[in-house]
Amino acid sequence: DEEPKFGLVVTGRVHPERVLTLGGARIGDVLVLTKPLGSGIIATAARSDALTDPAHLDEAIAVMRQLNRGAARAMQGVGVHAATDVTGFGLLGHASEMAAGSGLALTLSAPRLPLMRGALDYAAAGQMAGGLRRNREHFSAVTVAETVPGPLADVAWDPQTSGGLLIALPASRQQALLDALRDEGVTGHVVGFVSAGTGVHLRADDR
Repeated sequence: DEEPKFGLVVTGRVHPERVLTLGGARIGDVLVLTKPLGSGIIATAARSDALTDPAHLDEAIAVMRQLNRGAARAMQGVGVHAATDVTGFGLLGHASEMAAGSGLALTLSAPRLPLMRGALDYAAAGQMAGGLRRNREHFSAVTVAETVPGPLADVAWDPQTSGGLLIALPASRQQALLDALRDEGVTGHVVGFVSAGTGVHLRADDR
């Protein structure tokens, strides 16, 4: 291939009482996302020489370079129940894993999703990586409302490089988390909630 590849492994230790898994979400939790979506679509547009504004790629790179360390620090001590990073399976894929691991349903609001500038337009122009299509085919427990615009649904499926964290915590602790994230220089976005049921539901309304 023209592009070089490398691999690595990171090992370490963590205190058992400080472990957060994707399987601990509870009914009534709110869902907070810490980074905007669209890096895969924008990278695809860049590889296809289809960028309409070079600043879109610059902004995507800046987001990808931001570590999740600050967000992880912010989660400590605010009562978070579950968390997962959002990477190759896209937001909907990783949310599906959280729903399955918790034995509950996750509902996401499409209008609330934070997006990188240009991502919607590139999705509408068909600038989508193969991983996006594979995500959509693989995660059968995801339902997308018919009234969600196609490009917006595509961004929700988009594989992310160095994406943010999807965090589930009690609604009563929502502001505490948002404040802690802000103190770490991270913007949190409330994108949905957890309820009884199964699977992931992407809704077109803003609730």
